[in-house]
Amino acid sequence: MEKLDLGQQRSESELSEDAALSLLKRPDLSAEELERLGKNGALRKNRKVTLALVAHPKTPRHVSLPLVRQLYTFDLMQLALAPLVPAELKLAADEALCNRLQTVSPGEKLSLAHRASGRVARELLLDGDARVVQAALENSRLTEALIVRALMRPEASAAFVEAVSHHRQWSLRREVRVALLRNEKTPMARAVEFARTLPATQVREILQGSRLPQNVKEFLLKDLGRRAQSAVREPPLREKPSPARARRNTKSASHAKDRA
Repeated sequence: MEKLDLGQQRSESELSEDAALSLLKRPDLSAEELERLGKNGALRKNRKVTLALVAHPKTPRHVSLPLVRQLYTFDLMQLALAPLVPAELKLAADEALCNRLQTVSPGEKLSLAHRASGRVARELLLDGDARVVQAALENSRLTEALIVRALMRPEASAAFVEAVSHHRQWSLRREVRVALLRNEKTPMARAVEFARTLPATQVREILQGSRLPQNVKEFLLKDLGRRAQSAVREPPLREKPSPARARRNTKSASHAKDRA
Protein backbone atom coordinates (compact mmCIF):
# COMPACT_ATOMS: atom_id res chain seq x y z
CA MET A 1 0.00 0.00 0.00
CA GLU A 2 1.04 3.57 -0.63
CA LYS A 3 2.34 5.35 2.44
CA LEU A 4 -0.22 7.75 3.84
CA ASP A 5 0.54 11.46 3.76
CA LEU A 6 -1.80 13.30 6.06
CA GLY A 7 -0.82 16.50 4.33
CA GLN A 8 -2.61 15.23 1.23
CA GLN A 9 -5.83 14.92 3.21
CA ARG A 10 -6.12 18.72 3.61
CA SER A 11 -5.03 20.23 6.91
CA GLU A 12 -5.20 17.69 9.75
CA SER A 13 -7.41 20.10 11.69
CA GLU A 14 -9.88 20.09 8.81
CA LEU A 15 -10.28 16.31 8.58
CA SER A 16 -13.94 15.32 8.72
CA GLU A 17 -15.23 12.48 10.88
CA ASP A 18 -15.76 10.25 7.85
CA ALA A 19 -12.28 10.98 6.49
CA ALA A 20 -10.65 10.24 9.85
CA LEU A 21 -12.61 7.02 10.28
CA SER A 22 -11.68 5.96 6.77
CA LEU A 23 -8.00 6.57 7.54
CA LEU A 24 -8.20 4.63 10.81
CA LYS A 25 -9.47 1.57 8.96
CA ARG A 26 -6.16 1.33 7.13
CA PRO A 27 -3.84 -1.28 8.65
CA ASP A 28 -0.79 0.35 7.04
CA LEU A 29 -0.93 3.51 9.17
CA SER A 30 2.35 4.03 11.00
CA ALA A 31 2.69 4.80 14.70
CA GLU A 32 3.87 8.32 13.82
CA GLU A 33 0.81 9.00 11.68
CA LEU A 34 -1.51 7.68 14.38
CA GLU A 35 0.23 9.84 16.95
CA ARG A 36 -0.32 12.89 14.76
CA LEU A 37 -4.04 12.03 14.56
CA GLY A 38 -4.08 11.66 18.33
CA LYS A 39 -2.80 15.22 18.72
CA ASN A 40 -5.68 16.60 16.67
CA GLY A 41 -7.82 18.30 19.31
CA ALA A 42 -10.92 18.50 17.11
CA LEU A 43 -10.82 14.80 16.27
CA ARG A 44 -10.19 13.79 19.89
CA LYS A 45 -13.55 15.32 20.78
CA ASN A 46 -15.26 12.95 18.36
CA ARG A 47 -16.48 9.76 20.05
CA LYS A 48 -16.23 7.42 17.06
CA VAL A 49 -12.82 8.69 16.01
CA THR A 50 -11.43 8.39 19.53
CA LEU A 51 -12.65 4.79 19.84
CA ALA A 52 -11.20 3.88 16.43
CA LEU A 53 -7.88 5.50 17.32
CA VAL A 54 -7.65 3.64 20.65
CA ALA A 55 -8.57 0.32 19.02
CA HIS A 56 -6.10 0.60 16.13
CA PRO A 57 -3.39 -2.06 16.69
CA LYS A 58 -0.53 0.31 15.81
CA THR A 59 -1.55 3.25 18.01
CA PRO A 60 1.28 3.85 20.52
CA ARG A 61 0.35 3.06 24.12
CA HIS A 62 1.24 6.55 25.32
CA VAL A 63 -1.47 7.80 22.95
CA SER A 64 -4.16 5.15 23.42
CA LEU A 65 -4.06 4.62 27.21
CA PRO A 66 -4.86 8.24 28.18
CA LEU A 67 -7.67 8.26 25.61
CA VAL A 68 -9.32 5.23 27.22
CA ARG A 69 -10.52 7.35 30.13
CA GLN A 70 -12.33 9.65 27.70
CA LEU A 71 -14.46 6.91 26.18
CA TYR A 72 -18.18 6.59 26.86
CA THR A 73 -19.41 3.80 29.12
CA PHE A 74 -20.53 1.37 26.44
CA ASP A 75 -17.55 2.21 24.25
CA LEU A 76 -15.38 1.02 27.12
CA MET A 77 -17.38 -2.19 27.26
CA GLN A 78 -17.01 -2.66 23.50
CA LEU A 79 -13.25 -2.07 23.69
CA ALA A 80 -12.79 -4.57 26.52
CA LEU A 81 -14.64 -7.26 24.57
CA ALA A 82 -13.04 -6.66 21.15
CA PRO A 83 -11.04 -9.78 20.20
CA LEU A 84 -8.09 -8.01 18.54
CA VAL A 85 -7.50 -5.37 21.22
CA PRO A 86 -4.29 -5.94 23.25
CA ALA A 87 -4.75 -7.27 26.79
CA GLU A 88 -3.24 -4.12 28.28
CA LEU A 89 -5.94 -1.96 26.71
CA LYS A 90 -8.71 -4.39 27.66
CA LEU A 91 -7.58 -4.20 31.28
CA ALA A 92 -7.44 -0.40 31.15
CA ALA A 93 -10.96 -0.29 29.70
CA ASP A 94 -12.28 -2.62 32.41
CA GLU A 95 -10.62 -0.59 35.16
CA ALA A 96 -12.02 2.67 33.79
CA LEU A 97 -15.47 1.10 33.59
CA CYS A 98 -15.31 -0.30 37.13
CA ASN A 99 -14.27 3.12 38.44
CA ARG A 100 -17.32 4.61 36.76
CA LEU A 101 -19.93 2.16 38.07
CA GLN A 102 -21.01 4.38 40.95
CA THR A 103 -22.05 7.13 38.55
CA VAL A 104 -23.92 5.15 35.87
CA SER A 105 -27.70 4.78 35.91
CA PRO A 106 -29.50 1.65 37.21
CA GLY A 107 -30.52 0.77 33.66
CA GLU A 108 -26.93 1.00 32.43
CA LYS A 109 -25.76 -1.16 35.33
CA LEU A 110 -28.34 -3.78 34.44
CA SER A 111 -27.22 -3.81 30.81
CA LEU A 112 -23.55 -4.02 31.81
CA ALA A 113 -24.29 -6.86 34.22
CA HIS A 114 -25.69 -8.87 31.30
CA ARG A 115 -23.17 -7.93 28.61
CA ALA A 116 -19.86 -6.67 30.02
CA SER A 117 -16.66 -8.58 30.74
CA GLY A 118 -16.25 -10.97 33.66
CA ARG A 119 -14.25 -8.39 35.62
CA VAL A 120 -17.05 -5.85 35.41
CA ALA A 121 -19.66 -8.50 36.23
CA ARG A 122 -17.65 -9.37 39.35
CA GLU A 123 -17.82 -5.76 40.53
CA LEU A 124 -21.55 -5.65 39.86
CA LEU A 125 -22.05 -8.71 42.06
CA LEU A 126 -21.44 -6.30 44.94
CA ASP A 127 -24.11 -3.84 43.80
CA GLY A 128 -26.99 -3.01 46.11
CA ASP A 129 -29.64 -3.69 43.45
CA ALA A 130 -30.75 -7.35 43.58
CA ARG A 131 -31.70 -7.24 39.87
CA VAL A 132 -28.17 -6.21 38.94
CA VAL A 133 -26.68 -8.98 41.09
CA GLN A 134 -28.93 -11.62 39.51
CA ALA A 135 -28.06 -10.37 36.02
CA ALA A 136 -24.33 -10.46 36.79
CA LEU A 137 -24.64 -14.06 38.03
CA GLU A 138 -26.05 -14.99 34.62
CA ASN A 139 -23.26 -13.23 32.69
CA SER A 140 -21.70 -15.81 30.33
CA ARG A 141 -18.21 -14.36 30.94
CA LEU A 142 -18.35 -14.76 34.71
CA THR A 143 -16.10 -17.53 36.07
CA GLU A 144 -15.94 -19.56 39.26
CA ALA A 145 -12.72 -17.81 40.28
CA LEU A 146 -14.31 -14.37 39.91
CA ILE A 147 -17.26 -15.38 42.08
CA VAL A 148 -14.94 -16.77 44.75
CA ARG A 149 -13.00 -13.49 44.80
CA ALA A 150 -16.24 -11.53 45.16
CA LEU A 151 -17.37 -13.75 48.04
CA MET A 152 -14.12 -13.06 49.87
CA ARG A 153 -14.61 -9.29 49.69
CA PRO A 154 -15.70 -7.73 53.02
CA GLU A 155 -18.35 -5.65 51.26
CA ALA A 156 -20.13 -8.72 49.82
CA SER A 157 -23.77 -8.24 50.78
CA ALA A 158 -26.01 -10.81 52.44
CA ALA A 159 -28.31 -10.69 49.40
CA PHE A 160 -25.41 -11.56 47.06
CA VAL A 161 -24.15 -14.38 49.31
CA GLU A 162 -27.62 -15.86 49.59
CA ALA A 163 -28.19 -15.56 45.85
CA VAL A 164 -24.98 -17.52 45.16
CA SER A 165 -25.82 -20.14 47.78
CA HIS A 166 -29.11 -20.89 46.01
CA HIS A 167 -27.93 -20.46 42.41
CA ARG A 168 -28.66 -23.51 40.24
CA GLN A 169 -25.17 -23.48 38.70
CA TRP A 170 -22.72 -21.72 41.01
CA SER A 171 -23.92 -23.32 44.26
CA LEU A 172 -22.83 -26.71 42.89
CA ARG A 173 -19.19 -25.68 42.35
CA ARG A 174 -16.78 -27.01 44.95
CA GLU A 175 -14.63 -23.87 45.30
CA VAL A 176 -17.73 -21.70 45.55
CA ARG A 177 -19.01 -23.89 48.39
CA VAL A 178 -15.66 -23.56 50.17
CA ALA A 179 -15.84 -19.76 49.82
CA LEU A 180 -19.41 -19.76 51.13
CA LEU A 181 -18.30 -21.75 54.19
CA ARG A 182 -15.79 -18.99 54.88
CA ASN A 183 -18.35 -16.18 54.56
CA GLU A 184 -20.19 -15.01 57.67
CA LYS A 185 -23.36 -14.18 55.69
CA THR A 186 -24.00 -17.68 54.34
CA PRO A 187 -27.38 -18.99 55.61
CA MET A 188 -26.91 -21.71 58.22
CA ALA A 189 -29.02 -24.30 56.40
CA ARG A 190 -26.92 -23.89 53.24
CA ALA A 191 -23.67 -24.02 55.22
CA VAL A 192 -24.75 -27.34 56.77
CA GLU A 193 -25.68 -28.73 53.34
CA PHE A 194 -22.40 -27.67 51.76
CA ALA A 195 -20.29 -28.98 54.65
CA ARG A 196 -21.88 -32.41 54.29
CA THR A 197 -20.64 -32.64 50.69
CA LEU A 198 -16.98 -32.07 51.62
CA PRO A 199 -14.47 -34.34 53.39
CA ALA A 200 -14.48 -33.90 57.17
CA THR A 201 -10.79 -32.95 57.29
CA GLN A 202 -11.32 -30.21 54.71
CA VAL A 203 -14.33 -28.83 56.58
CA ARG A 204 -12.30 -28.60 59.80
CA GLU A 205 -9.53 -26.73 57.95
CA ILE A 206 -12.06 -24.32 56.41
CA LEU A 207 -13.71 -23.61 59.76
CA GLN A 208 -10.39 -22.65 61.34
CA GLY A 209 -10.24 -19.53 59.17
CA SER A 210 -13.96 -19.09 58.55
CA ARG A 211 -15.91 -15.94 59.41
CA LEU A 212 -19.11 -17.91 60.04
CA PRO A 213 -20.77 -17.11 63.39
CA GLN A 214 -19.41 -19.17 66.28
CA ASN A 215 -22.69 -20.99 66.87
CA VAL A 216 -22.78 -22.10 63.22
CA LYS A 217 -19.18 -23.36 63.37
CA GLU A 218 -19.93 -25.28 66.57
CA PHE A 219 -22.98 -26.89 64.97
CA LEU A 220 -20.95 -27.92 61.91
CA LEU A 221 -18.26 -29.47 64.12
CA LYS A 222 -20.88 -31.42 66.08
CA ASP A 223 -22.43 -32.52 62.80
CA LEU A 224 -19.00 -33.83 61.71
CA GLY A 225 -18.82 -35.83 64.95
CA ARG A 226 -22.24 -37.36 64.34
CA ARG A 227 -21.21 -38.26 60.80
CA ALA A 228 -18.10 -40.01 62.11
CA GLN A 229 -20.06 -41.97 64.74
CA SER A 230 -22.67 -43.00 62.19
CA ALA A 231 -19.95 -44.25 59.84
CA VAL A 232 -18.45 -46.41 62.63
CA ARG A 233 -21.78 -47.97 63.67
CA GLU A 234 -22.99 -48.64 60.16
CA PRO A 235 -22.03 -52.19 59.01
CA PRO A 236 -20.35 -52.51 55.64
CA LEU A 237 -22.70 -53.22 52.78
CA ARG A 238 -22.49 -56.77 51.42
CA GLU A 239 -21.95 -56.96 47.73
CA LYS A 240 -25.04 -58.11 45.91
CA PRO A 241 -24.18 -60.99 43.53
CA SER A 242 -24.75 -60.42 39.85
CA PRO A 243 -27.59 -62.38 38.16
CA ALA A 244 -25.08 -64.65 36.39
CA ARG A 245 -23.25 -65.39 39.63
CA ALA A 246 -26.57 -66.07 41.39
CA ARG A 247 -27.51 -68.61 38.68
CA ARG A 248 -24.12 -70.35 39.07
CA ASN A 249 -24.58 -70.52 42.83
CA THR A 250 -28.08 -72.02 42.35
CA LYS A 251 -26.73 -74.67 39.95
CA SER A 252 -23.88 -75.55 42.31
CA ALA A 253 -26.30 -75.99 45.17
CA SER A 254 -28.55 -78.17 43.00
CA HIS A 255 -25.65 -80.43 41.92
CA ALA A 256 -24.52 -80.79 45.52
CA LYS A 257 -28.04 -81.86 46.50
CA ASP A 258 -28.16 -84.46 43.68
CA ARG A 259 -24.84 -85.93 44.75
CA ALA A 260 -26.07 -86.18 48.31
